Amino acid sequence: MSVAGPRDLAERDVWVFDLDNTLYPAEHEVFDEIGARMTTFIARLTGFEHEAARVLREKYFLAYGATVVGVVKHHGASAADFLSYVHDVSFDAVHADPELAGLIERLPGRRIVFTNGARDYAGRILAKLGVTQAFDEVFALEDADLVPKPQRGAFERLVARCAFDPARAVMFEDHDRNLETAAAMGFATVLVGPPAPPAPFIHFATSSLHAFLRGLVEPSIDRSAGIA
Repeated sequence: MSVAGPRDLAERDVWVFDLDNTLYPAEHEVFDEIGARMTTFIARLTGFEHEAARVLREKYFLAYGATVVGVVKHHGASAADFLSYVHDVSFDAVHADPELAGLIERLPGRRIVFTNGARDYAGRILAKLGVTQAFDEVFALEDADLVPKPQRGAFERLVARCAFDPARAVMFEDHDRNLETAAAMGFATVLVGPPAPPAPFIHFATSSLHAFLRGLVEPSIDRSAGIA
């Protein structure tokens, strides 16, 4: 991918990270189990067969950025009940990532997790990864009043609650549509994951968060490490 936008992050001192598929891979079985529980919840709520419930789950995610928003908006379900049910999964398969923790801790300034997931879920995942201490704050879906990324309102709530200037921030995220909003507000953006078509709102792209962070915190390593 050709990289457009700011290439020097030295003046940035607020580091904002998505959770799922950014700090840990979404192909992880935990994420699969959460998806299956979402489908089950919707099937029970609507009376739909499993496949129809799965399709509706994906439709709500694409439409709103978080399935819970569609479940609440169209079916009157309790957001708390939905989030509690779908995140009642085992985290035994999630393992600590001390290298990631060390790299994030070396970033200068503030470090924030910004997730469309529930606060309790985010806390449990961060604890299992062993990176809780690397972050200053966690901004979850409840903190955004159930307004999810990529809606601008979610980012505005983040900025207001955490009190920072987006022009000093970097956003790490696996969904390019979320980065489009971030870039429009002044964030520098880093797409984490498989290559995507070039876009002016994707300033950096990397298949390895670890490699990219090493390029930031270890001066002997070329800043372009991990940029694809």
